[in-house]
Amino acid sequence: MLKKLLFSAGLMSVLVPSMAFAADDATPAQLQSAIDAVWVMLAAILVIFMQAGFALLEAGSTRMKNAGHVAGKTVLTFGLCAIAFWAVGFGLAFGDGNSFFGTTGFFLNGSEDQAKAAFSSLSFSDIPIAIKFLFQLAFAGVSLAIAWGGFAERGKLPVYFIFGILFTVIIYPVVAHWVWGGGWLSKIGMQDFAGSTVVHLQGATAALVATLLLKPRIGKYNKDKTPNLIPGHNQVLSVLGVIILWIGWFGFNPGSTLSAMGDGFFGYIAMTTNLAAAAGAVAALVVSWMYFGKADIPSMLNGVLAALVAITASCAFVTPRDAIIIGAVSGILTFFTSQWFEKAGIDDPVFAFSVHGIAGIWGTLSTGLFATPELVAKVAVGKPGLFYGGGLEQLGVQALGVFGAFLFVLVLSFIILYILKATIGLRVTEEEEIIGLDLSEHGTYGYPEQMKKAQAGGAAQTV
Repeated sequence: MLKKLLFSAGLMSVLVPSMAFAADDATPAQLQSAIDAVWVMLAAILVIFMQAGFALLEAGSTRMKNAGHVAGKTVLTFGLCAIAFWAVGFGLAFGDGNSFFGTTGFFLNGSEDQAKAAFSSLSFSDIPIAIKFLFQLAFAGVSLAIAWGGFAERGKLPVYFIFGILFTVIIYPVVAHWVWGGGWLSKIGMQDFAGSTVVHLQGATAALVATLLLKPRIGKYNKDKTPNLIPGHNQVLSVLGVIILWIGWFGFNPGSTLSAMGDGFFGYIAMTTNLAAAAGAVAALVVSWMYFGKADIPSMLNGVLAALVAITASCAFVTPRDAIIIGAVSGILTFFTSQWFEKAGIDDPVFAFSVHGIAGIWGTLSTGLFATPELVAKVAVGKPGLFYGGGLEQLGVQALGVFGAFLFVLVLSFIILYILKATIGLRVTEEEEIIGLDLSEHGTYGYPEQMKKAQAGGAAQTV
């Protein structure tokens, strides 16, 4: 153990030179704490960098006239989320309280005295509370970024301010407390290692409510209800966005160990995460090829993300073989559900609910099927799954958690967005939507030279 600590300290001293001066005088416990802190800080940075992935993916998947708005609001909403989560959300999610929400730890001051007094749910790790906060903030930011998919190309900018703050302080942290903060789902052993339900299903459910209340984009459906294809303007940006998200997931899932020490379990989690993503990519591309007669790149990208969403709950509980199964099923489910939603008249521009909602549900339920006794004992949460001799008990817990989270977010999101729709309105005017949100909301285009050419040719409304 001491050899491992010294080796890790030597490695970290390369990354963080100040550690080289402290390593000689530090105790093994201090070294372990320092190494864990650096690892979780790195993981937090990876997850925060996923915002860049979302910006590129969503901008590339929508039309040129909205690209600047779509990318820019990612920065705005993460800023809103950071302040709201620091002030209220982190305390509601992880502060000591009752089975439904935390009641302590608001307006975090970063002191370890406050951490000991208010955050017993995080006491299993001795890294600084400020780093724990940054890591959990990154997760809240991802959930909020997912929610915005349902607003794409037609949502009003003021709605981002209001709903972004309310989602961060009264929706996301409550479910996070239920599962991770010592709440009622945690007490019955729900397995959601890094957030298929807590992060992804919550964001996707809010996106679904927004999609339904906003109604389809202009030109999406014909009079006979058949859908028209509205392709994104840049598949290269979308591909780059997915690659960034894939890399960021190595902070998302392995980072949730909050430790780089022990037997290197974070490496195992990285392996299952990567295998699932790879299987999702291949399965989605193949099924799209069979369905369309052509291998569809956007379907493959959605398959990668859906697999990553699904394995987020189960990455620490399942074997590599089962991770591949979970990822492949995710890619197939996401493809067919996205087709079904579109034909049903639900215009979800970036397929947020199919990718993050359906896959989040499947991923959460999958631990009730595939969780192995050995890995359950290692993580010390819940019981083995149905296929490993655990019966239906864990599957029932998982289903209850999915239903409870979905219903809670659905109801609160509907109430908030319905009130906003009745007061300030959710959707831009028809004229503003036609000219694009870049110009109508911000006064400039994301691609000004290209838009000038389009206007000169009289085609500004169709770009």
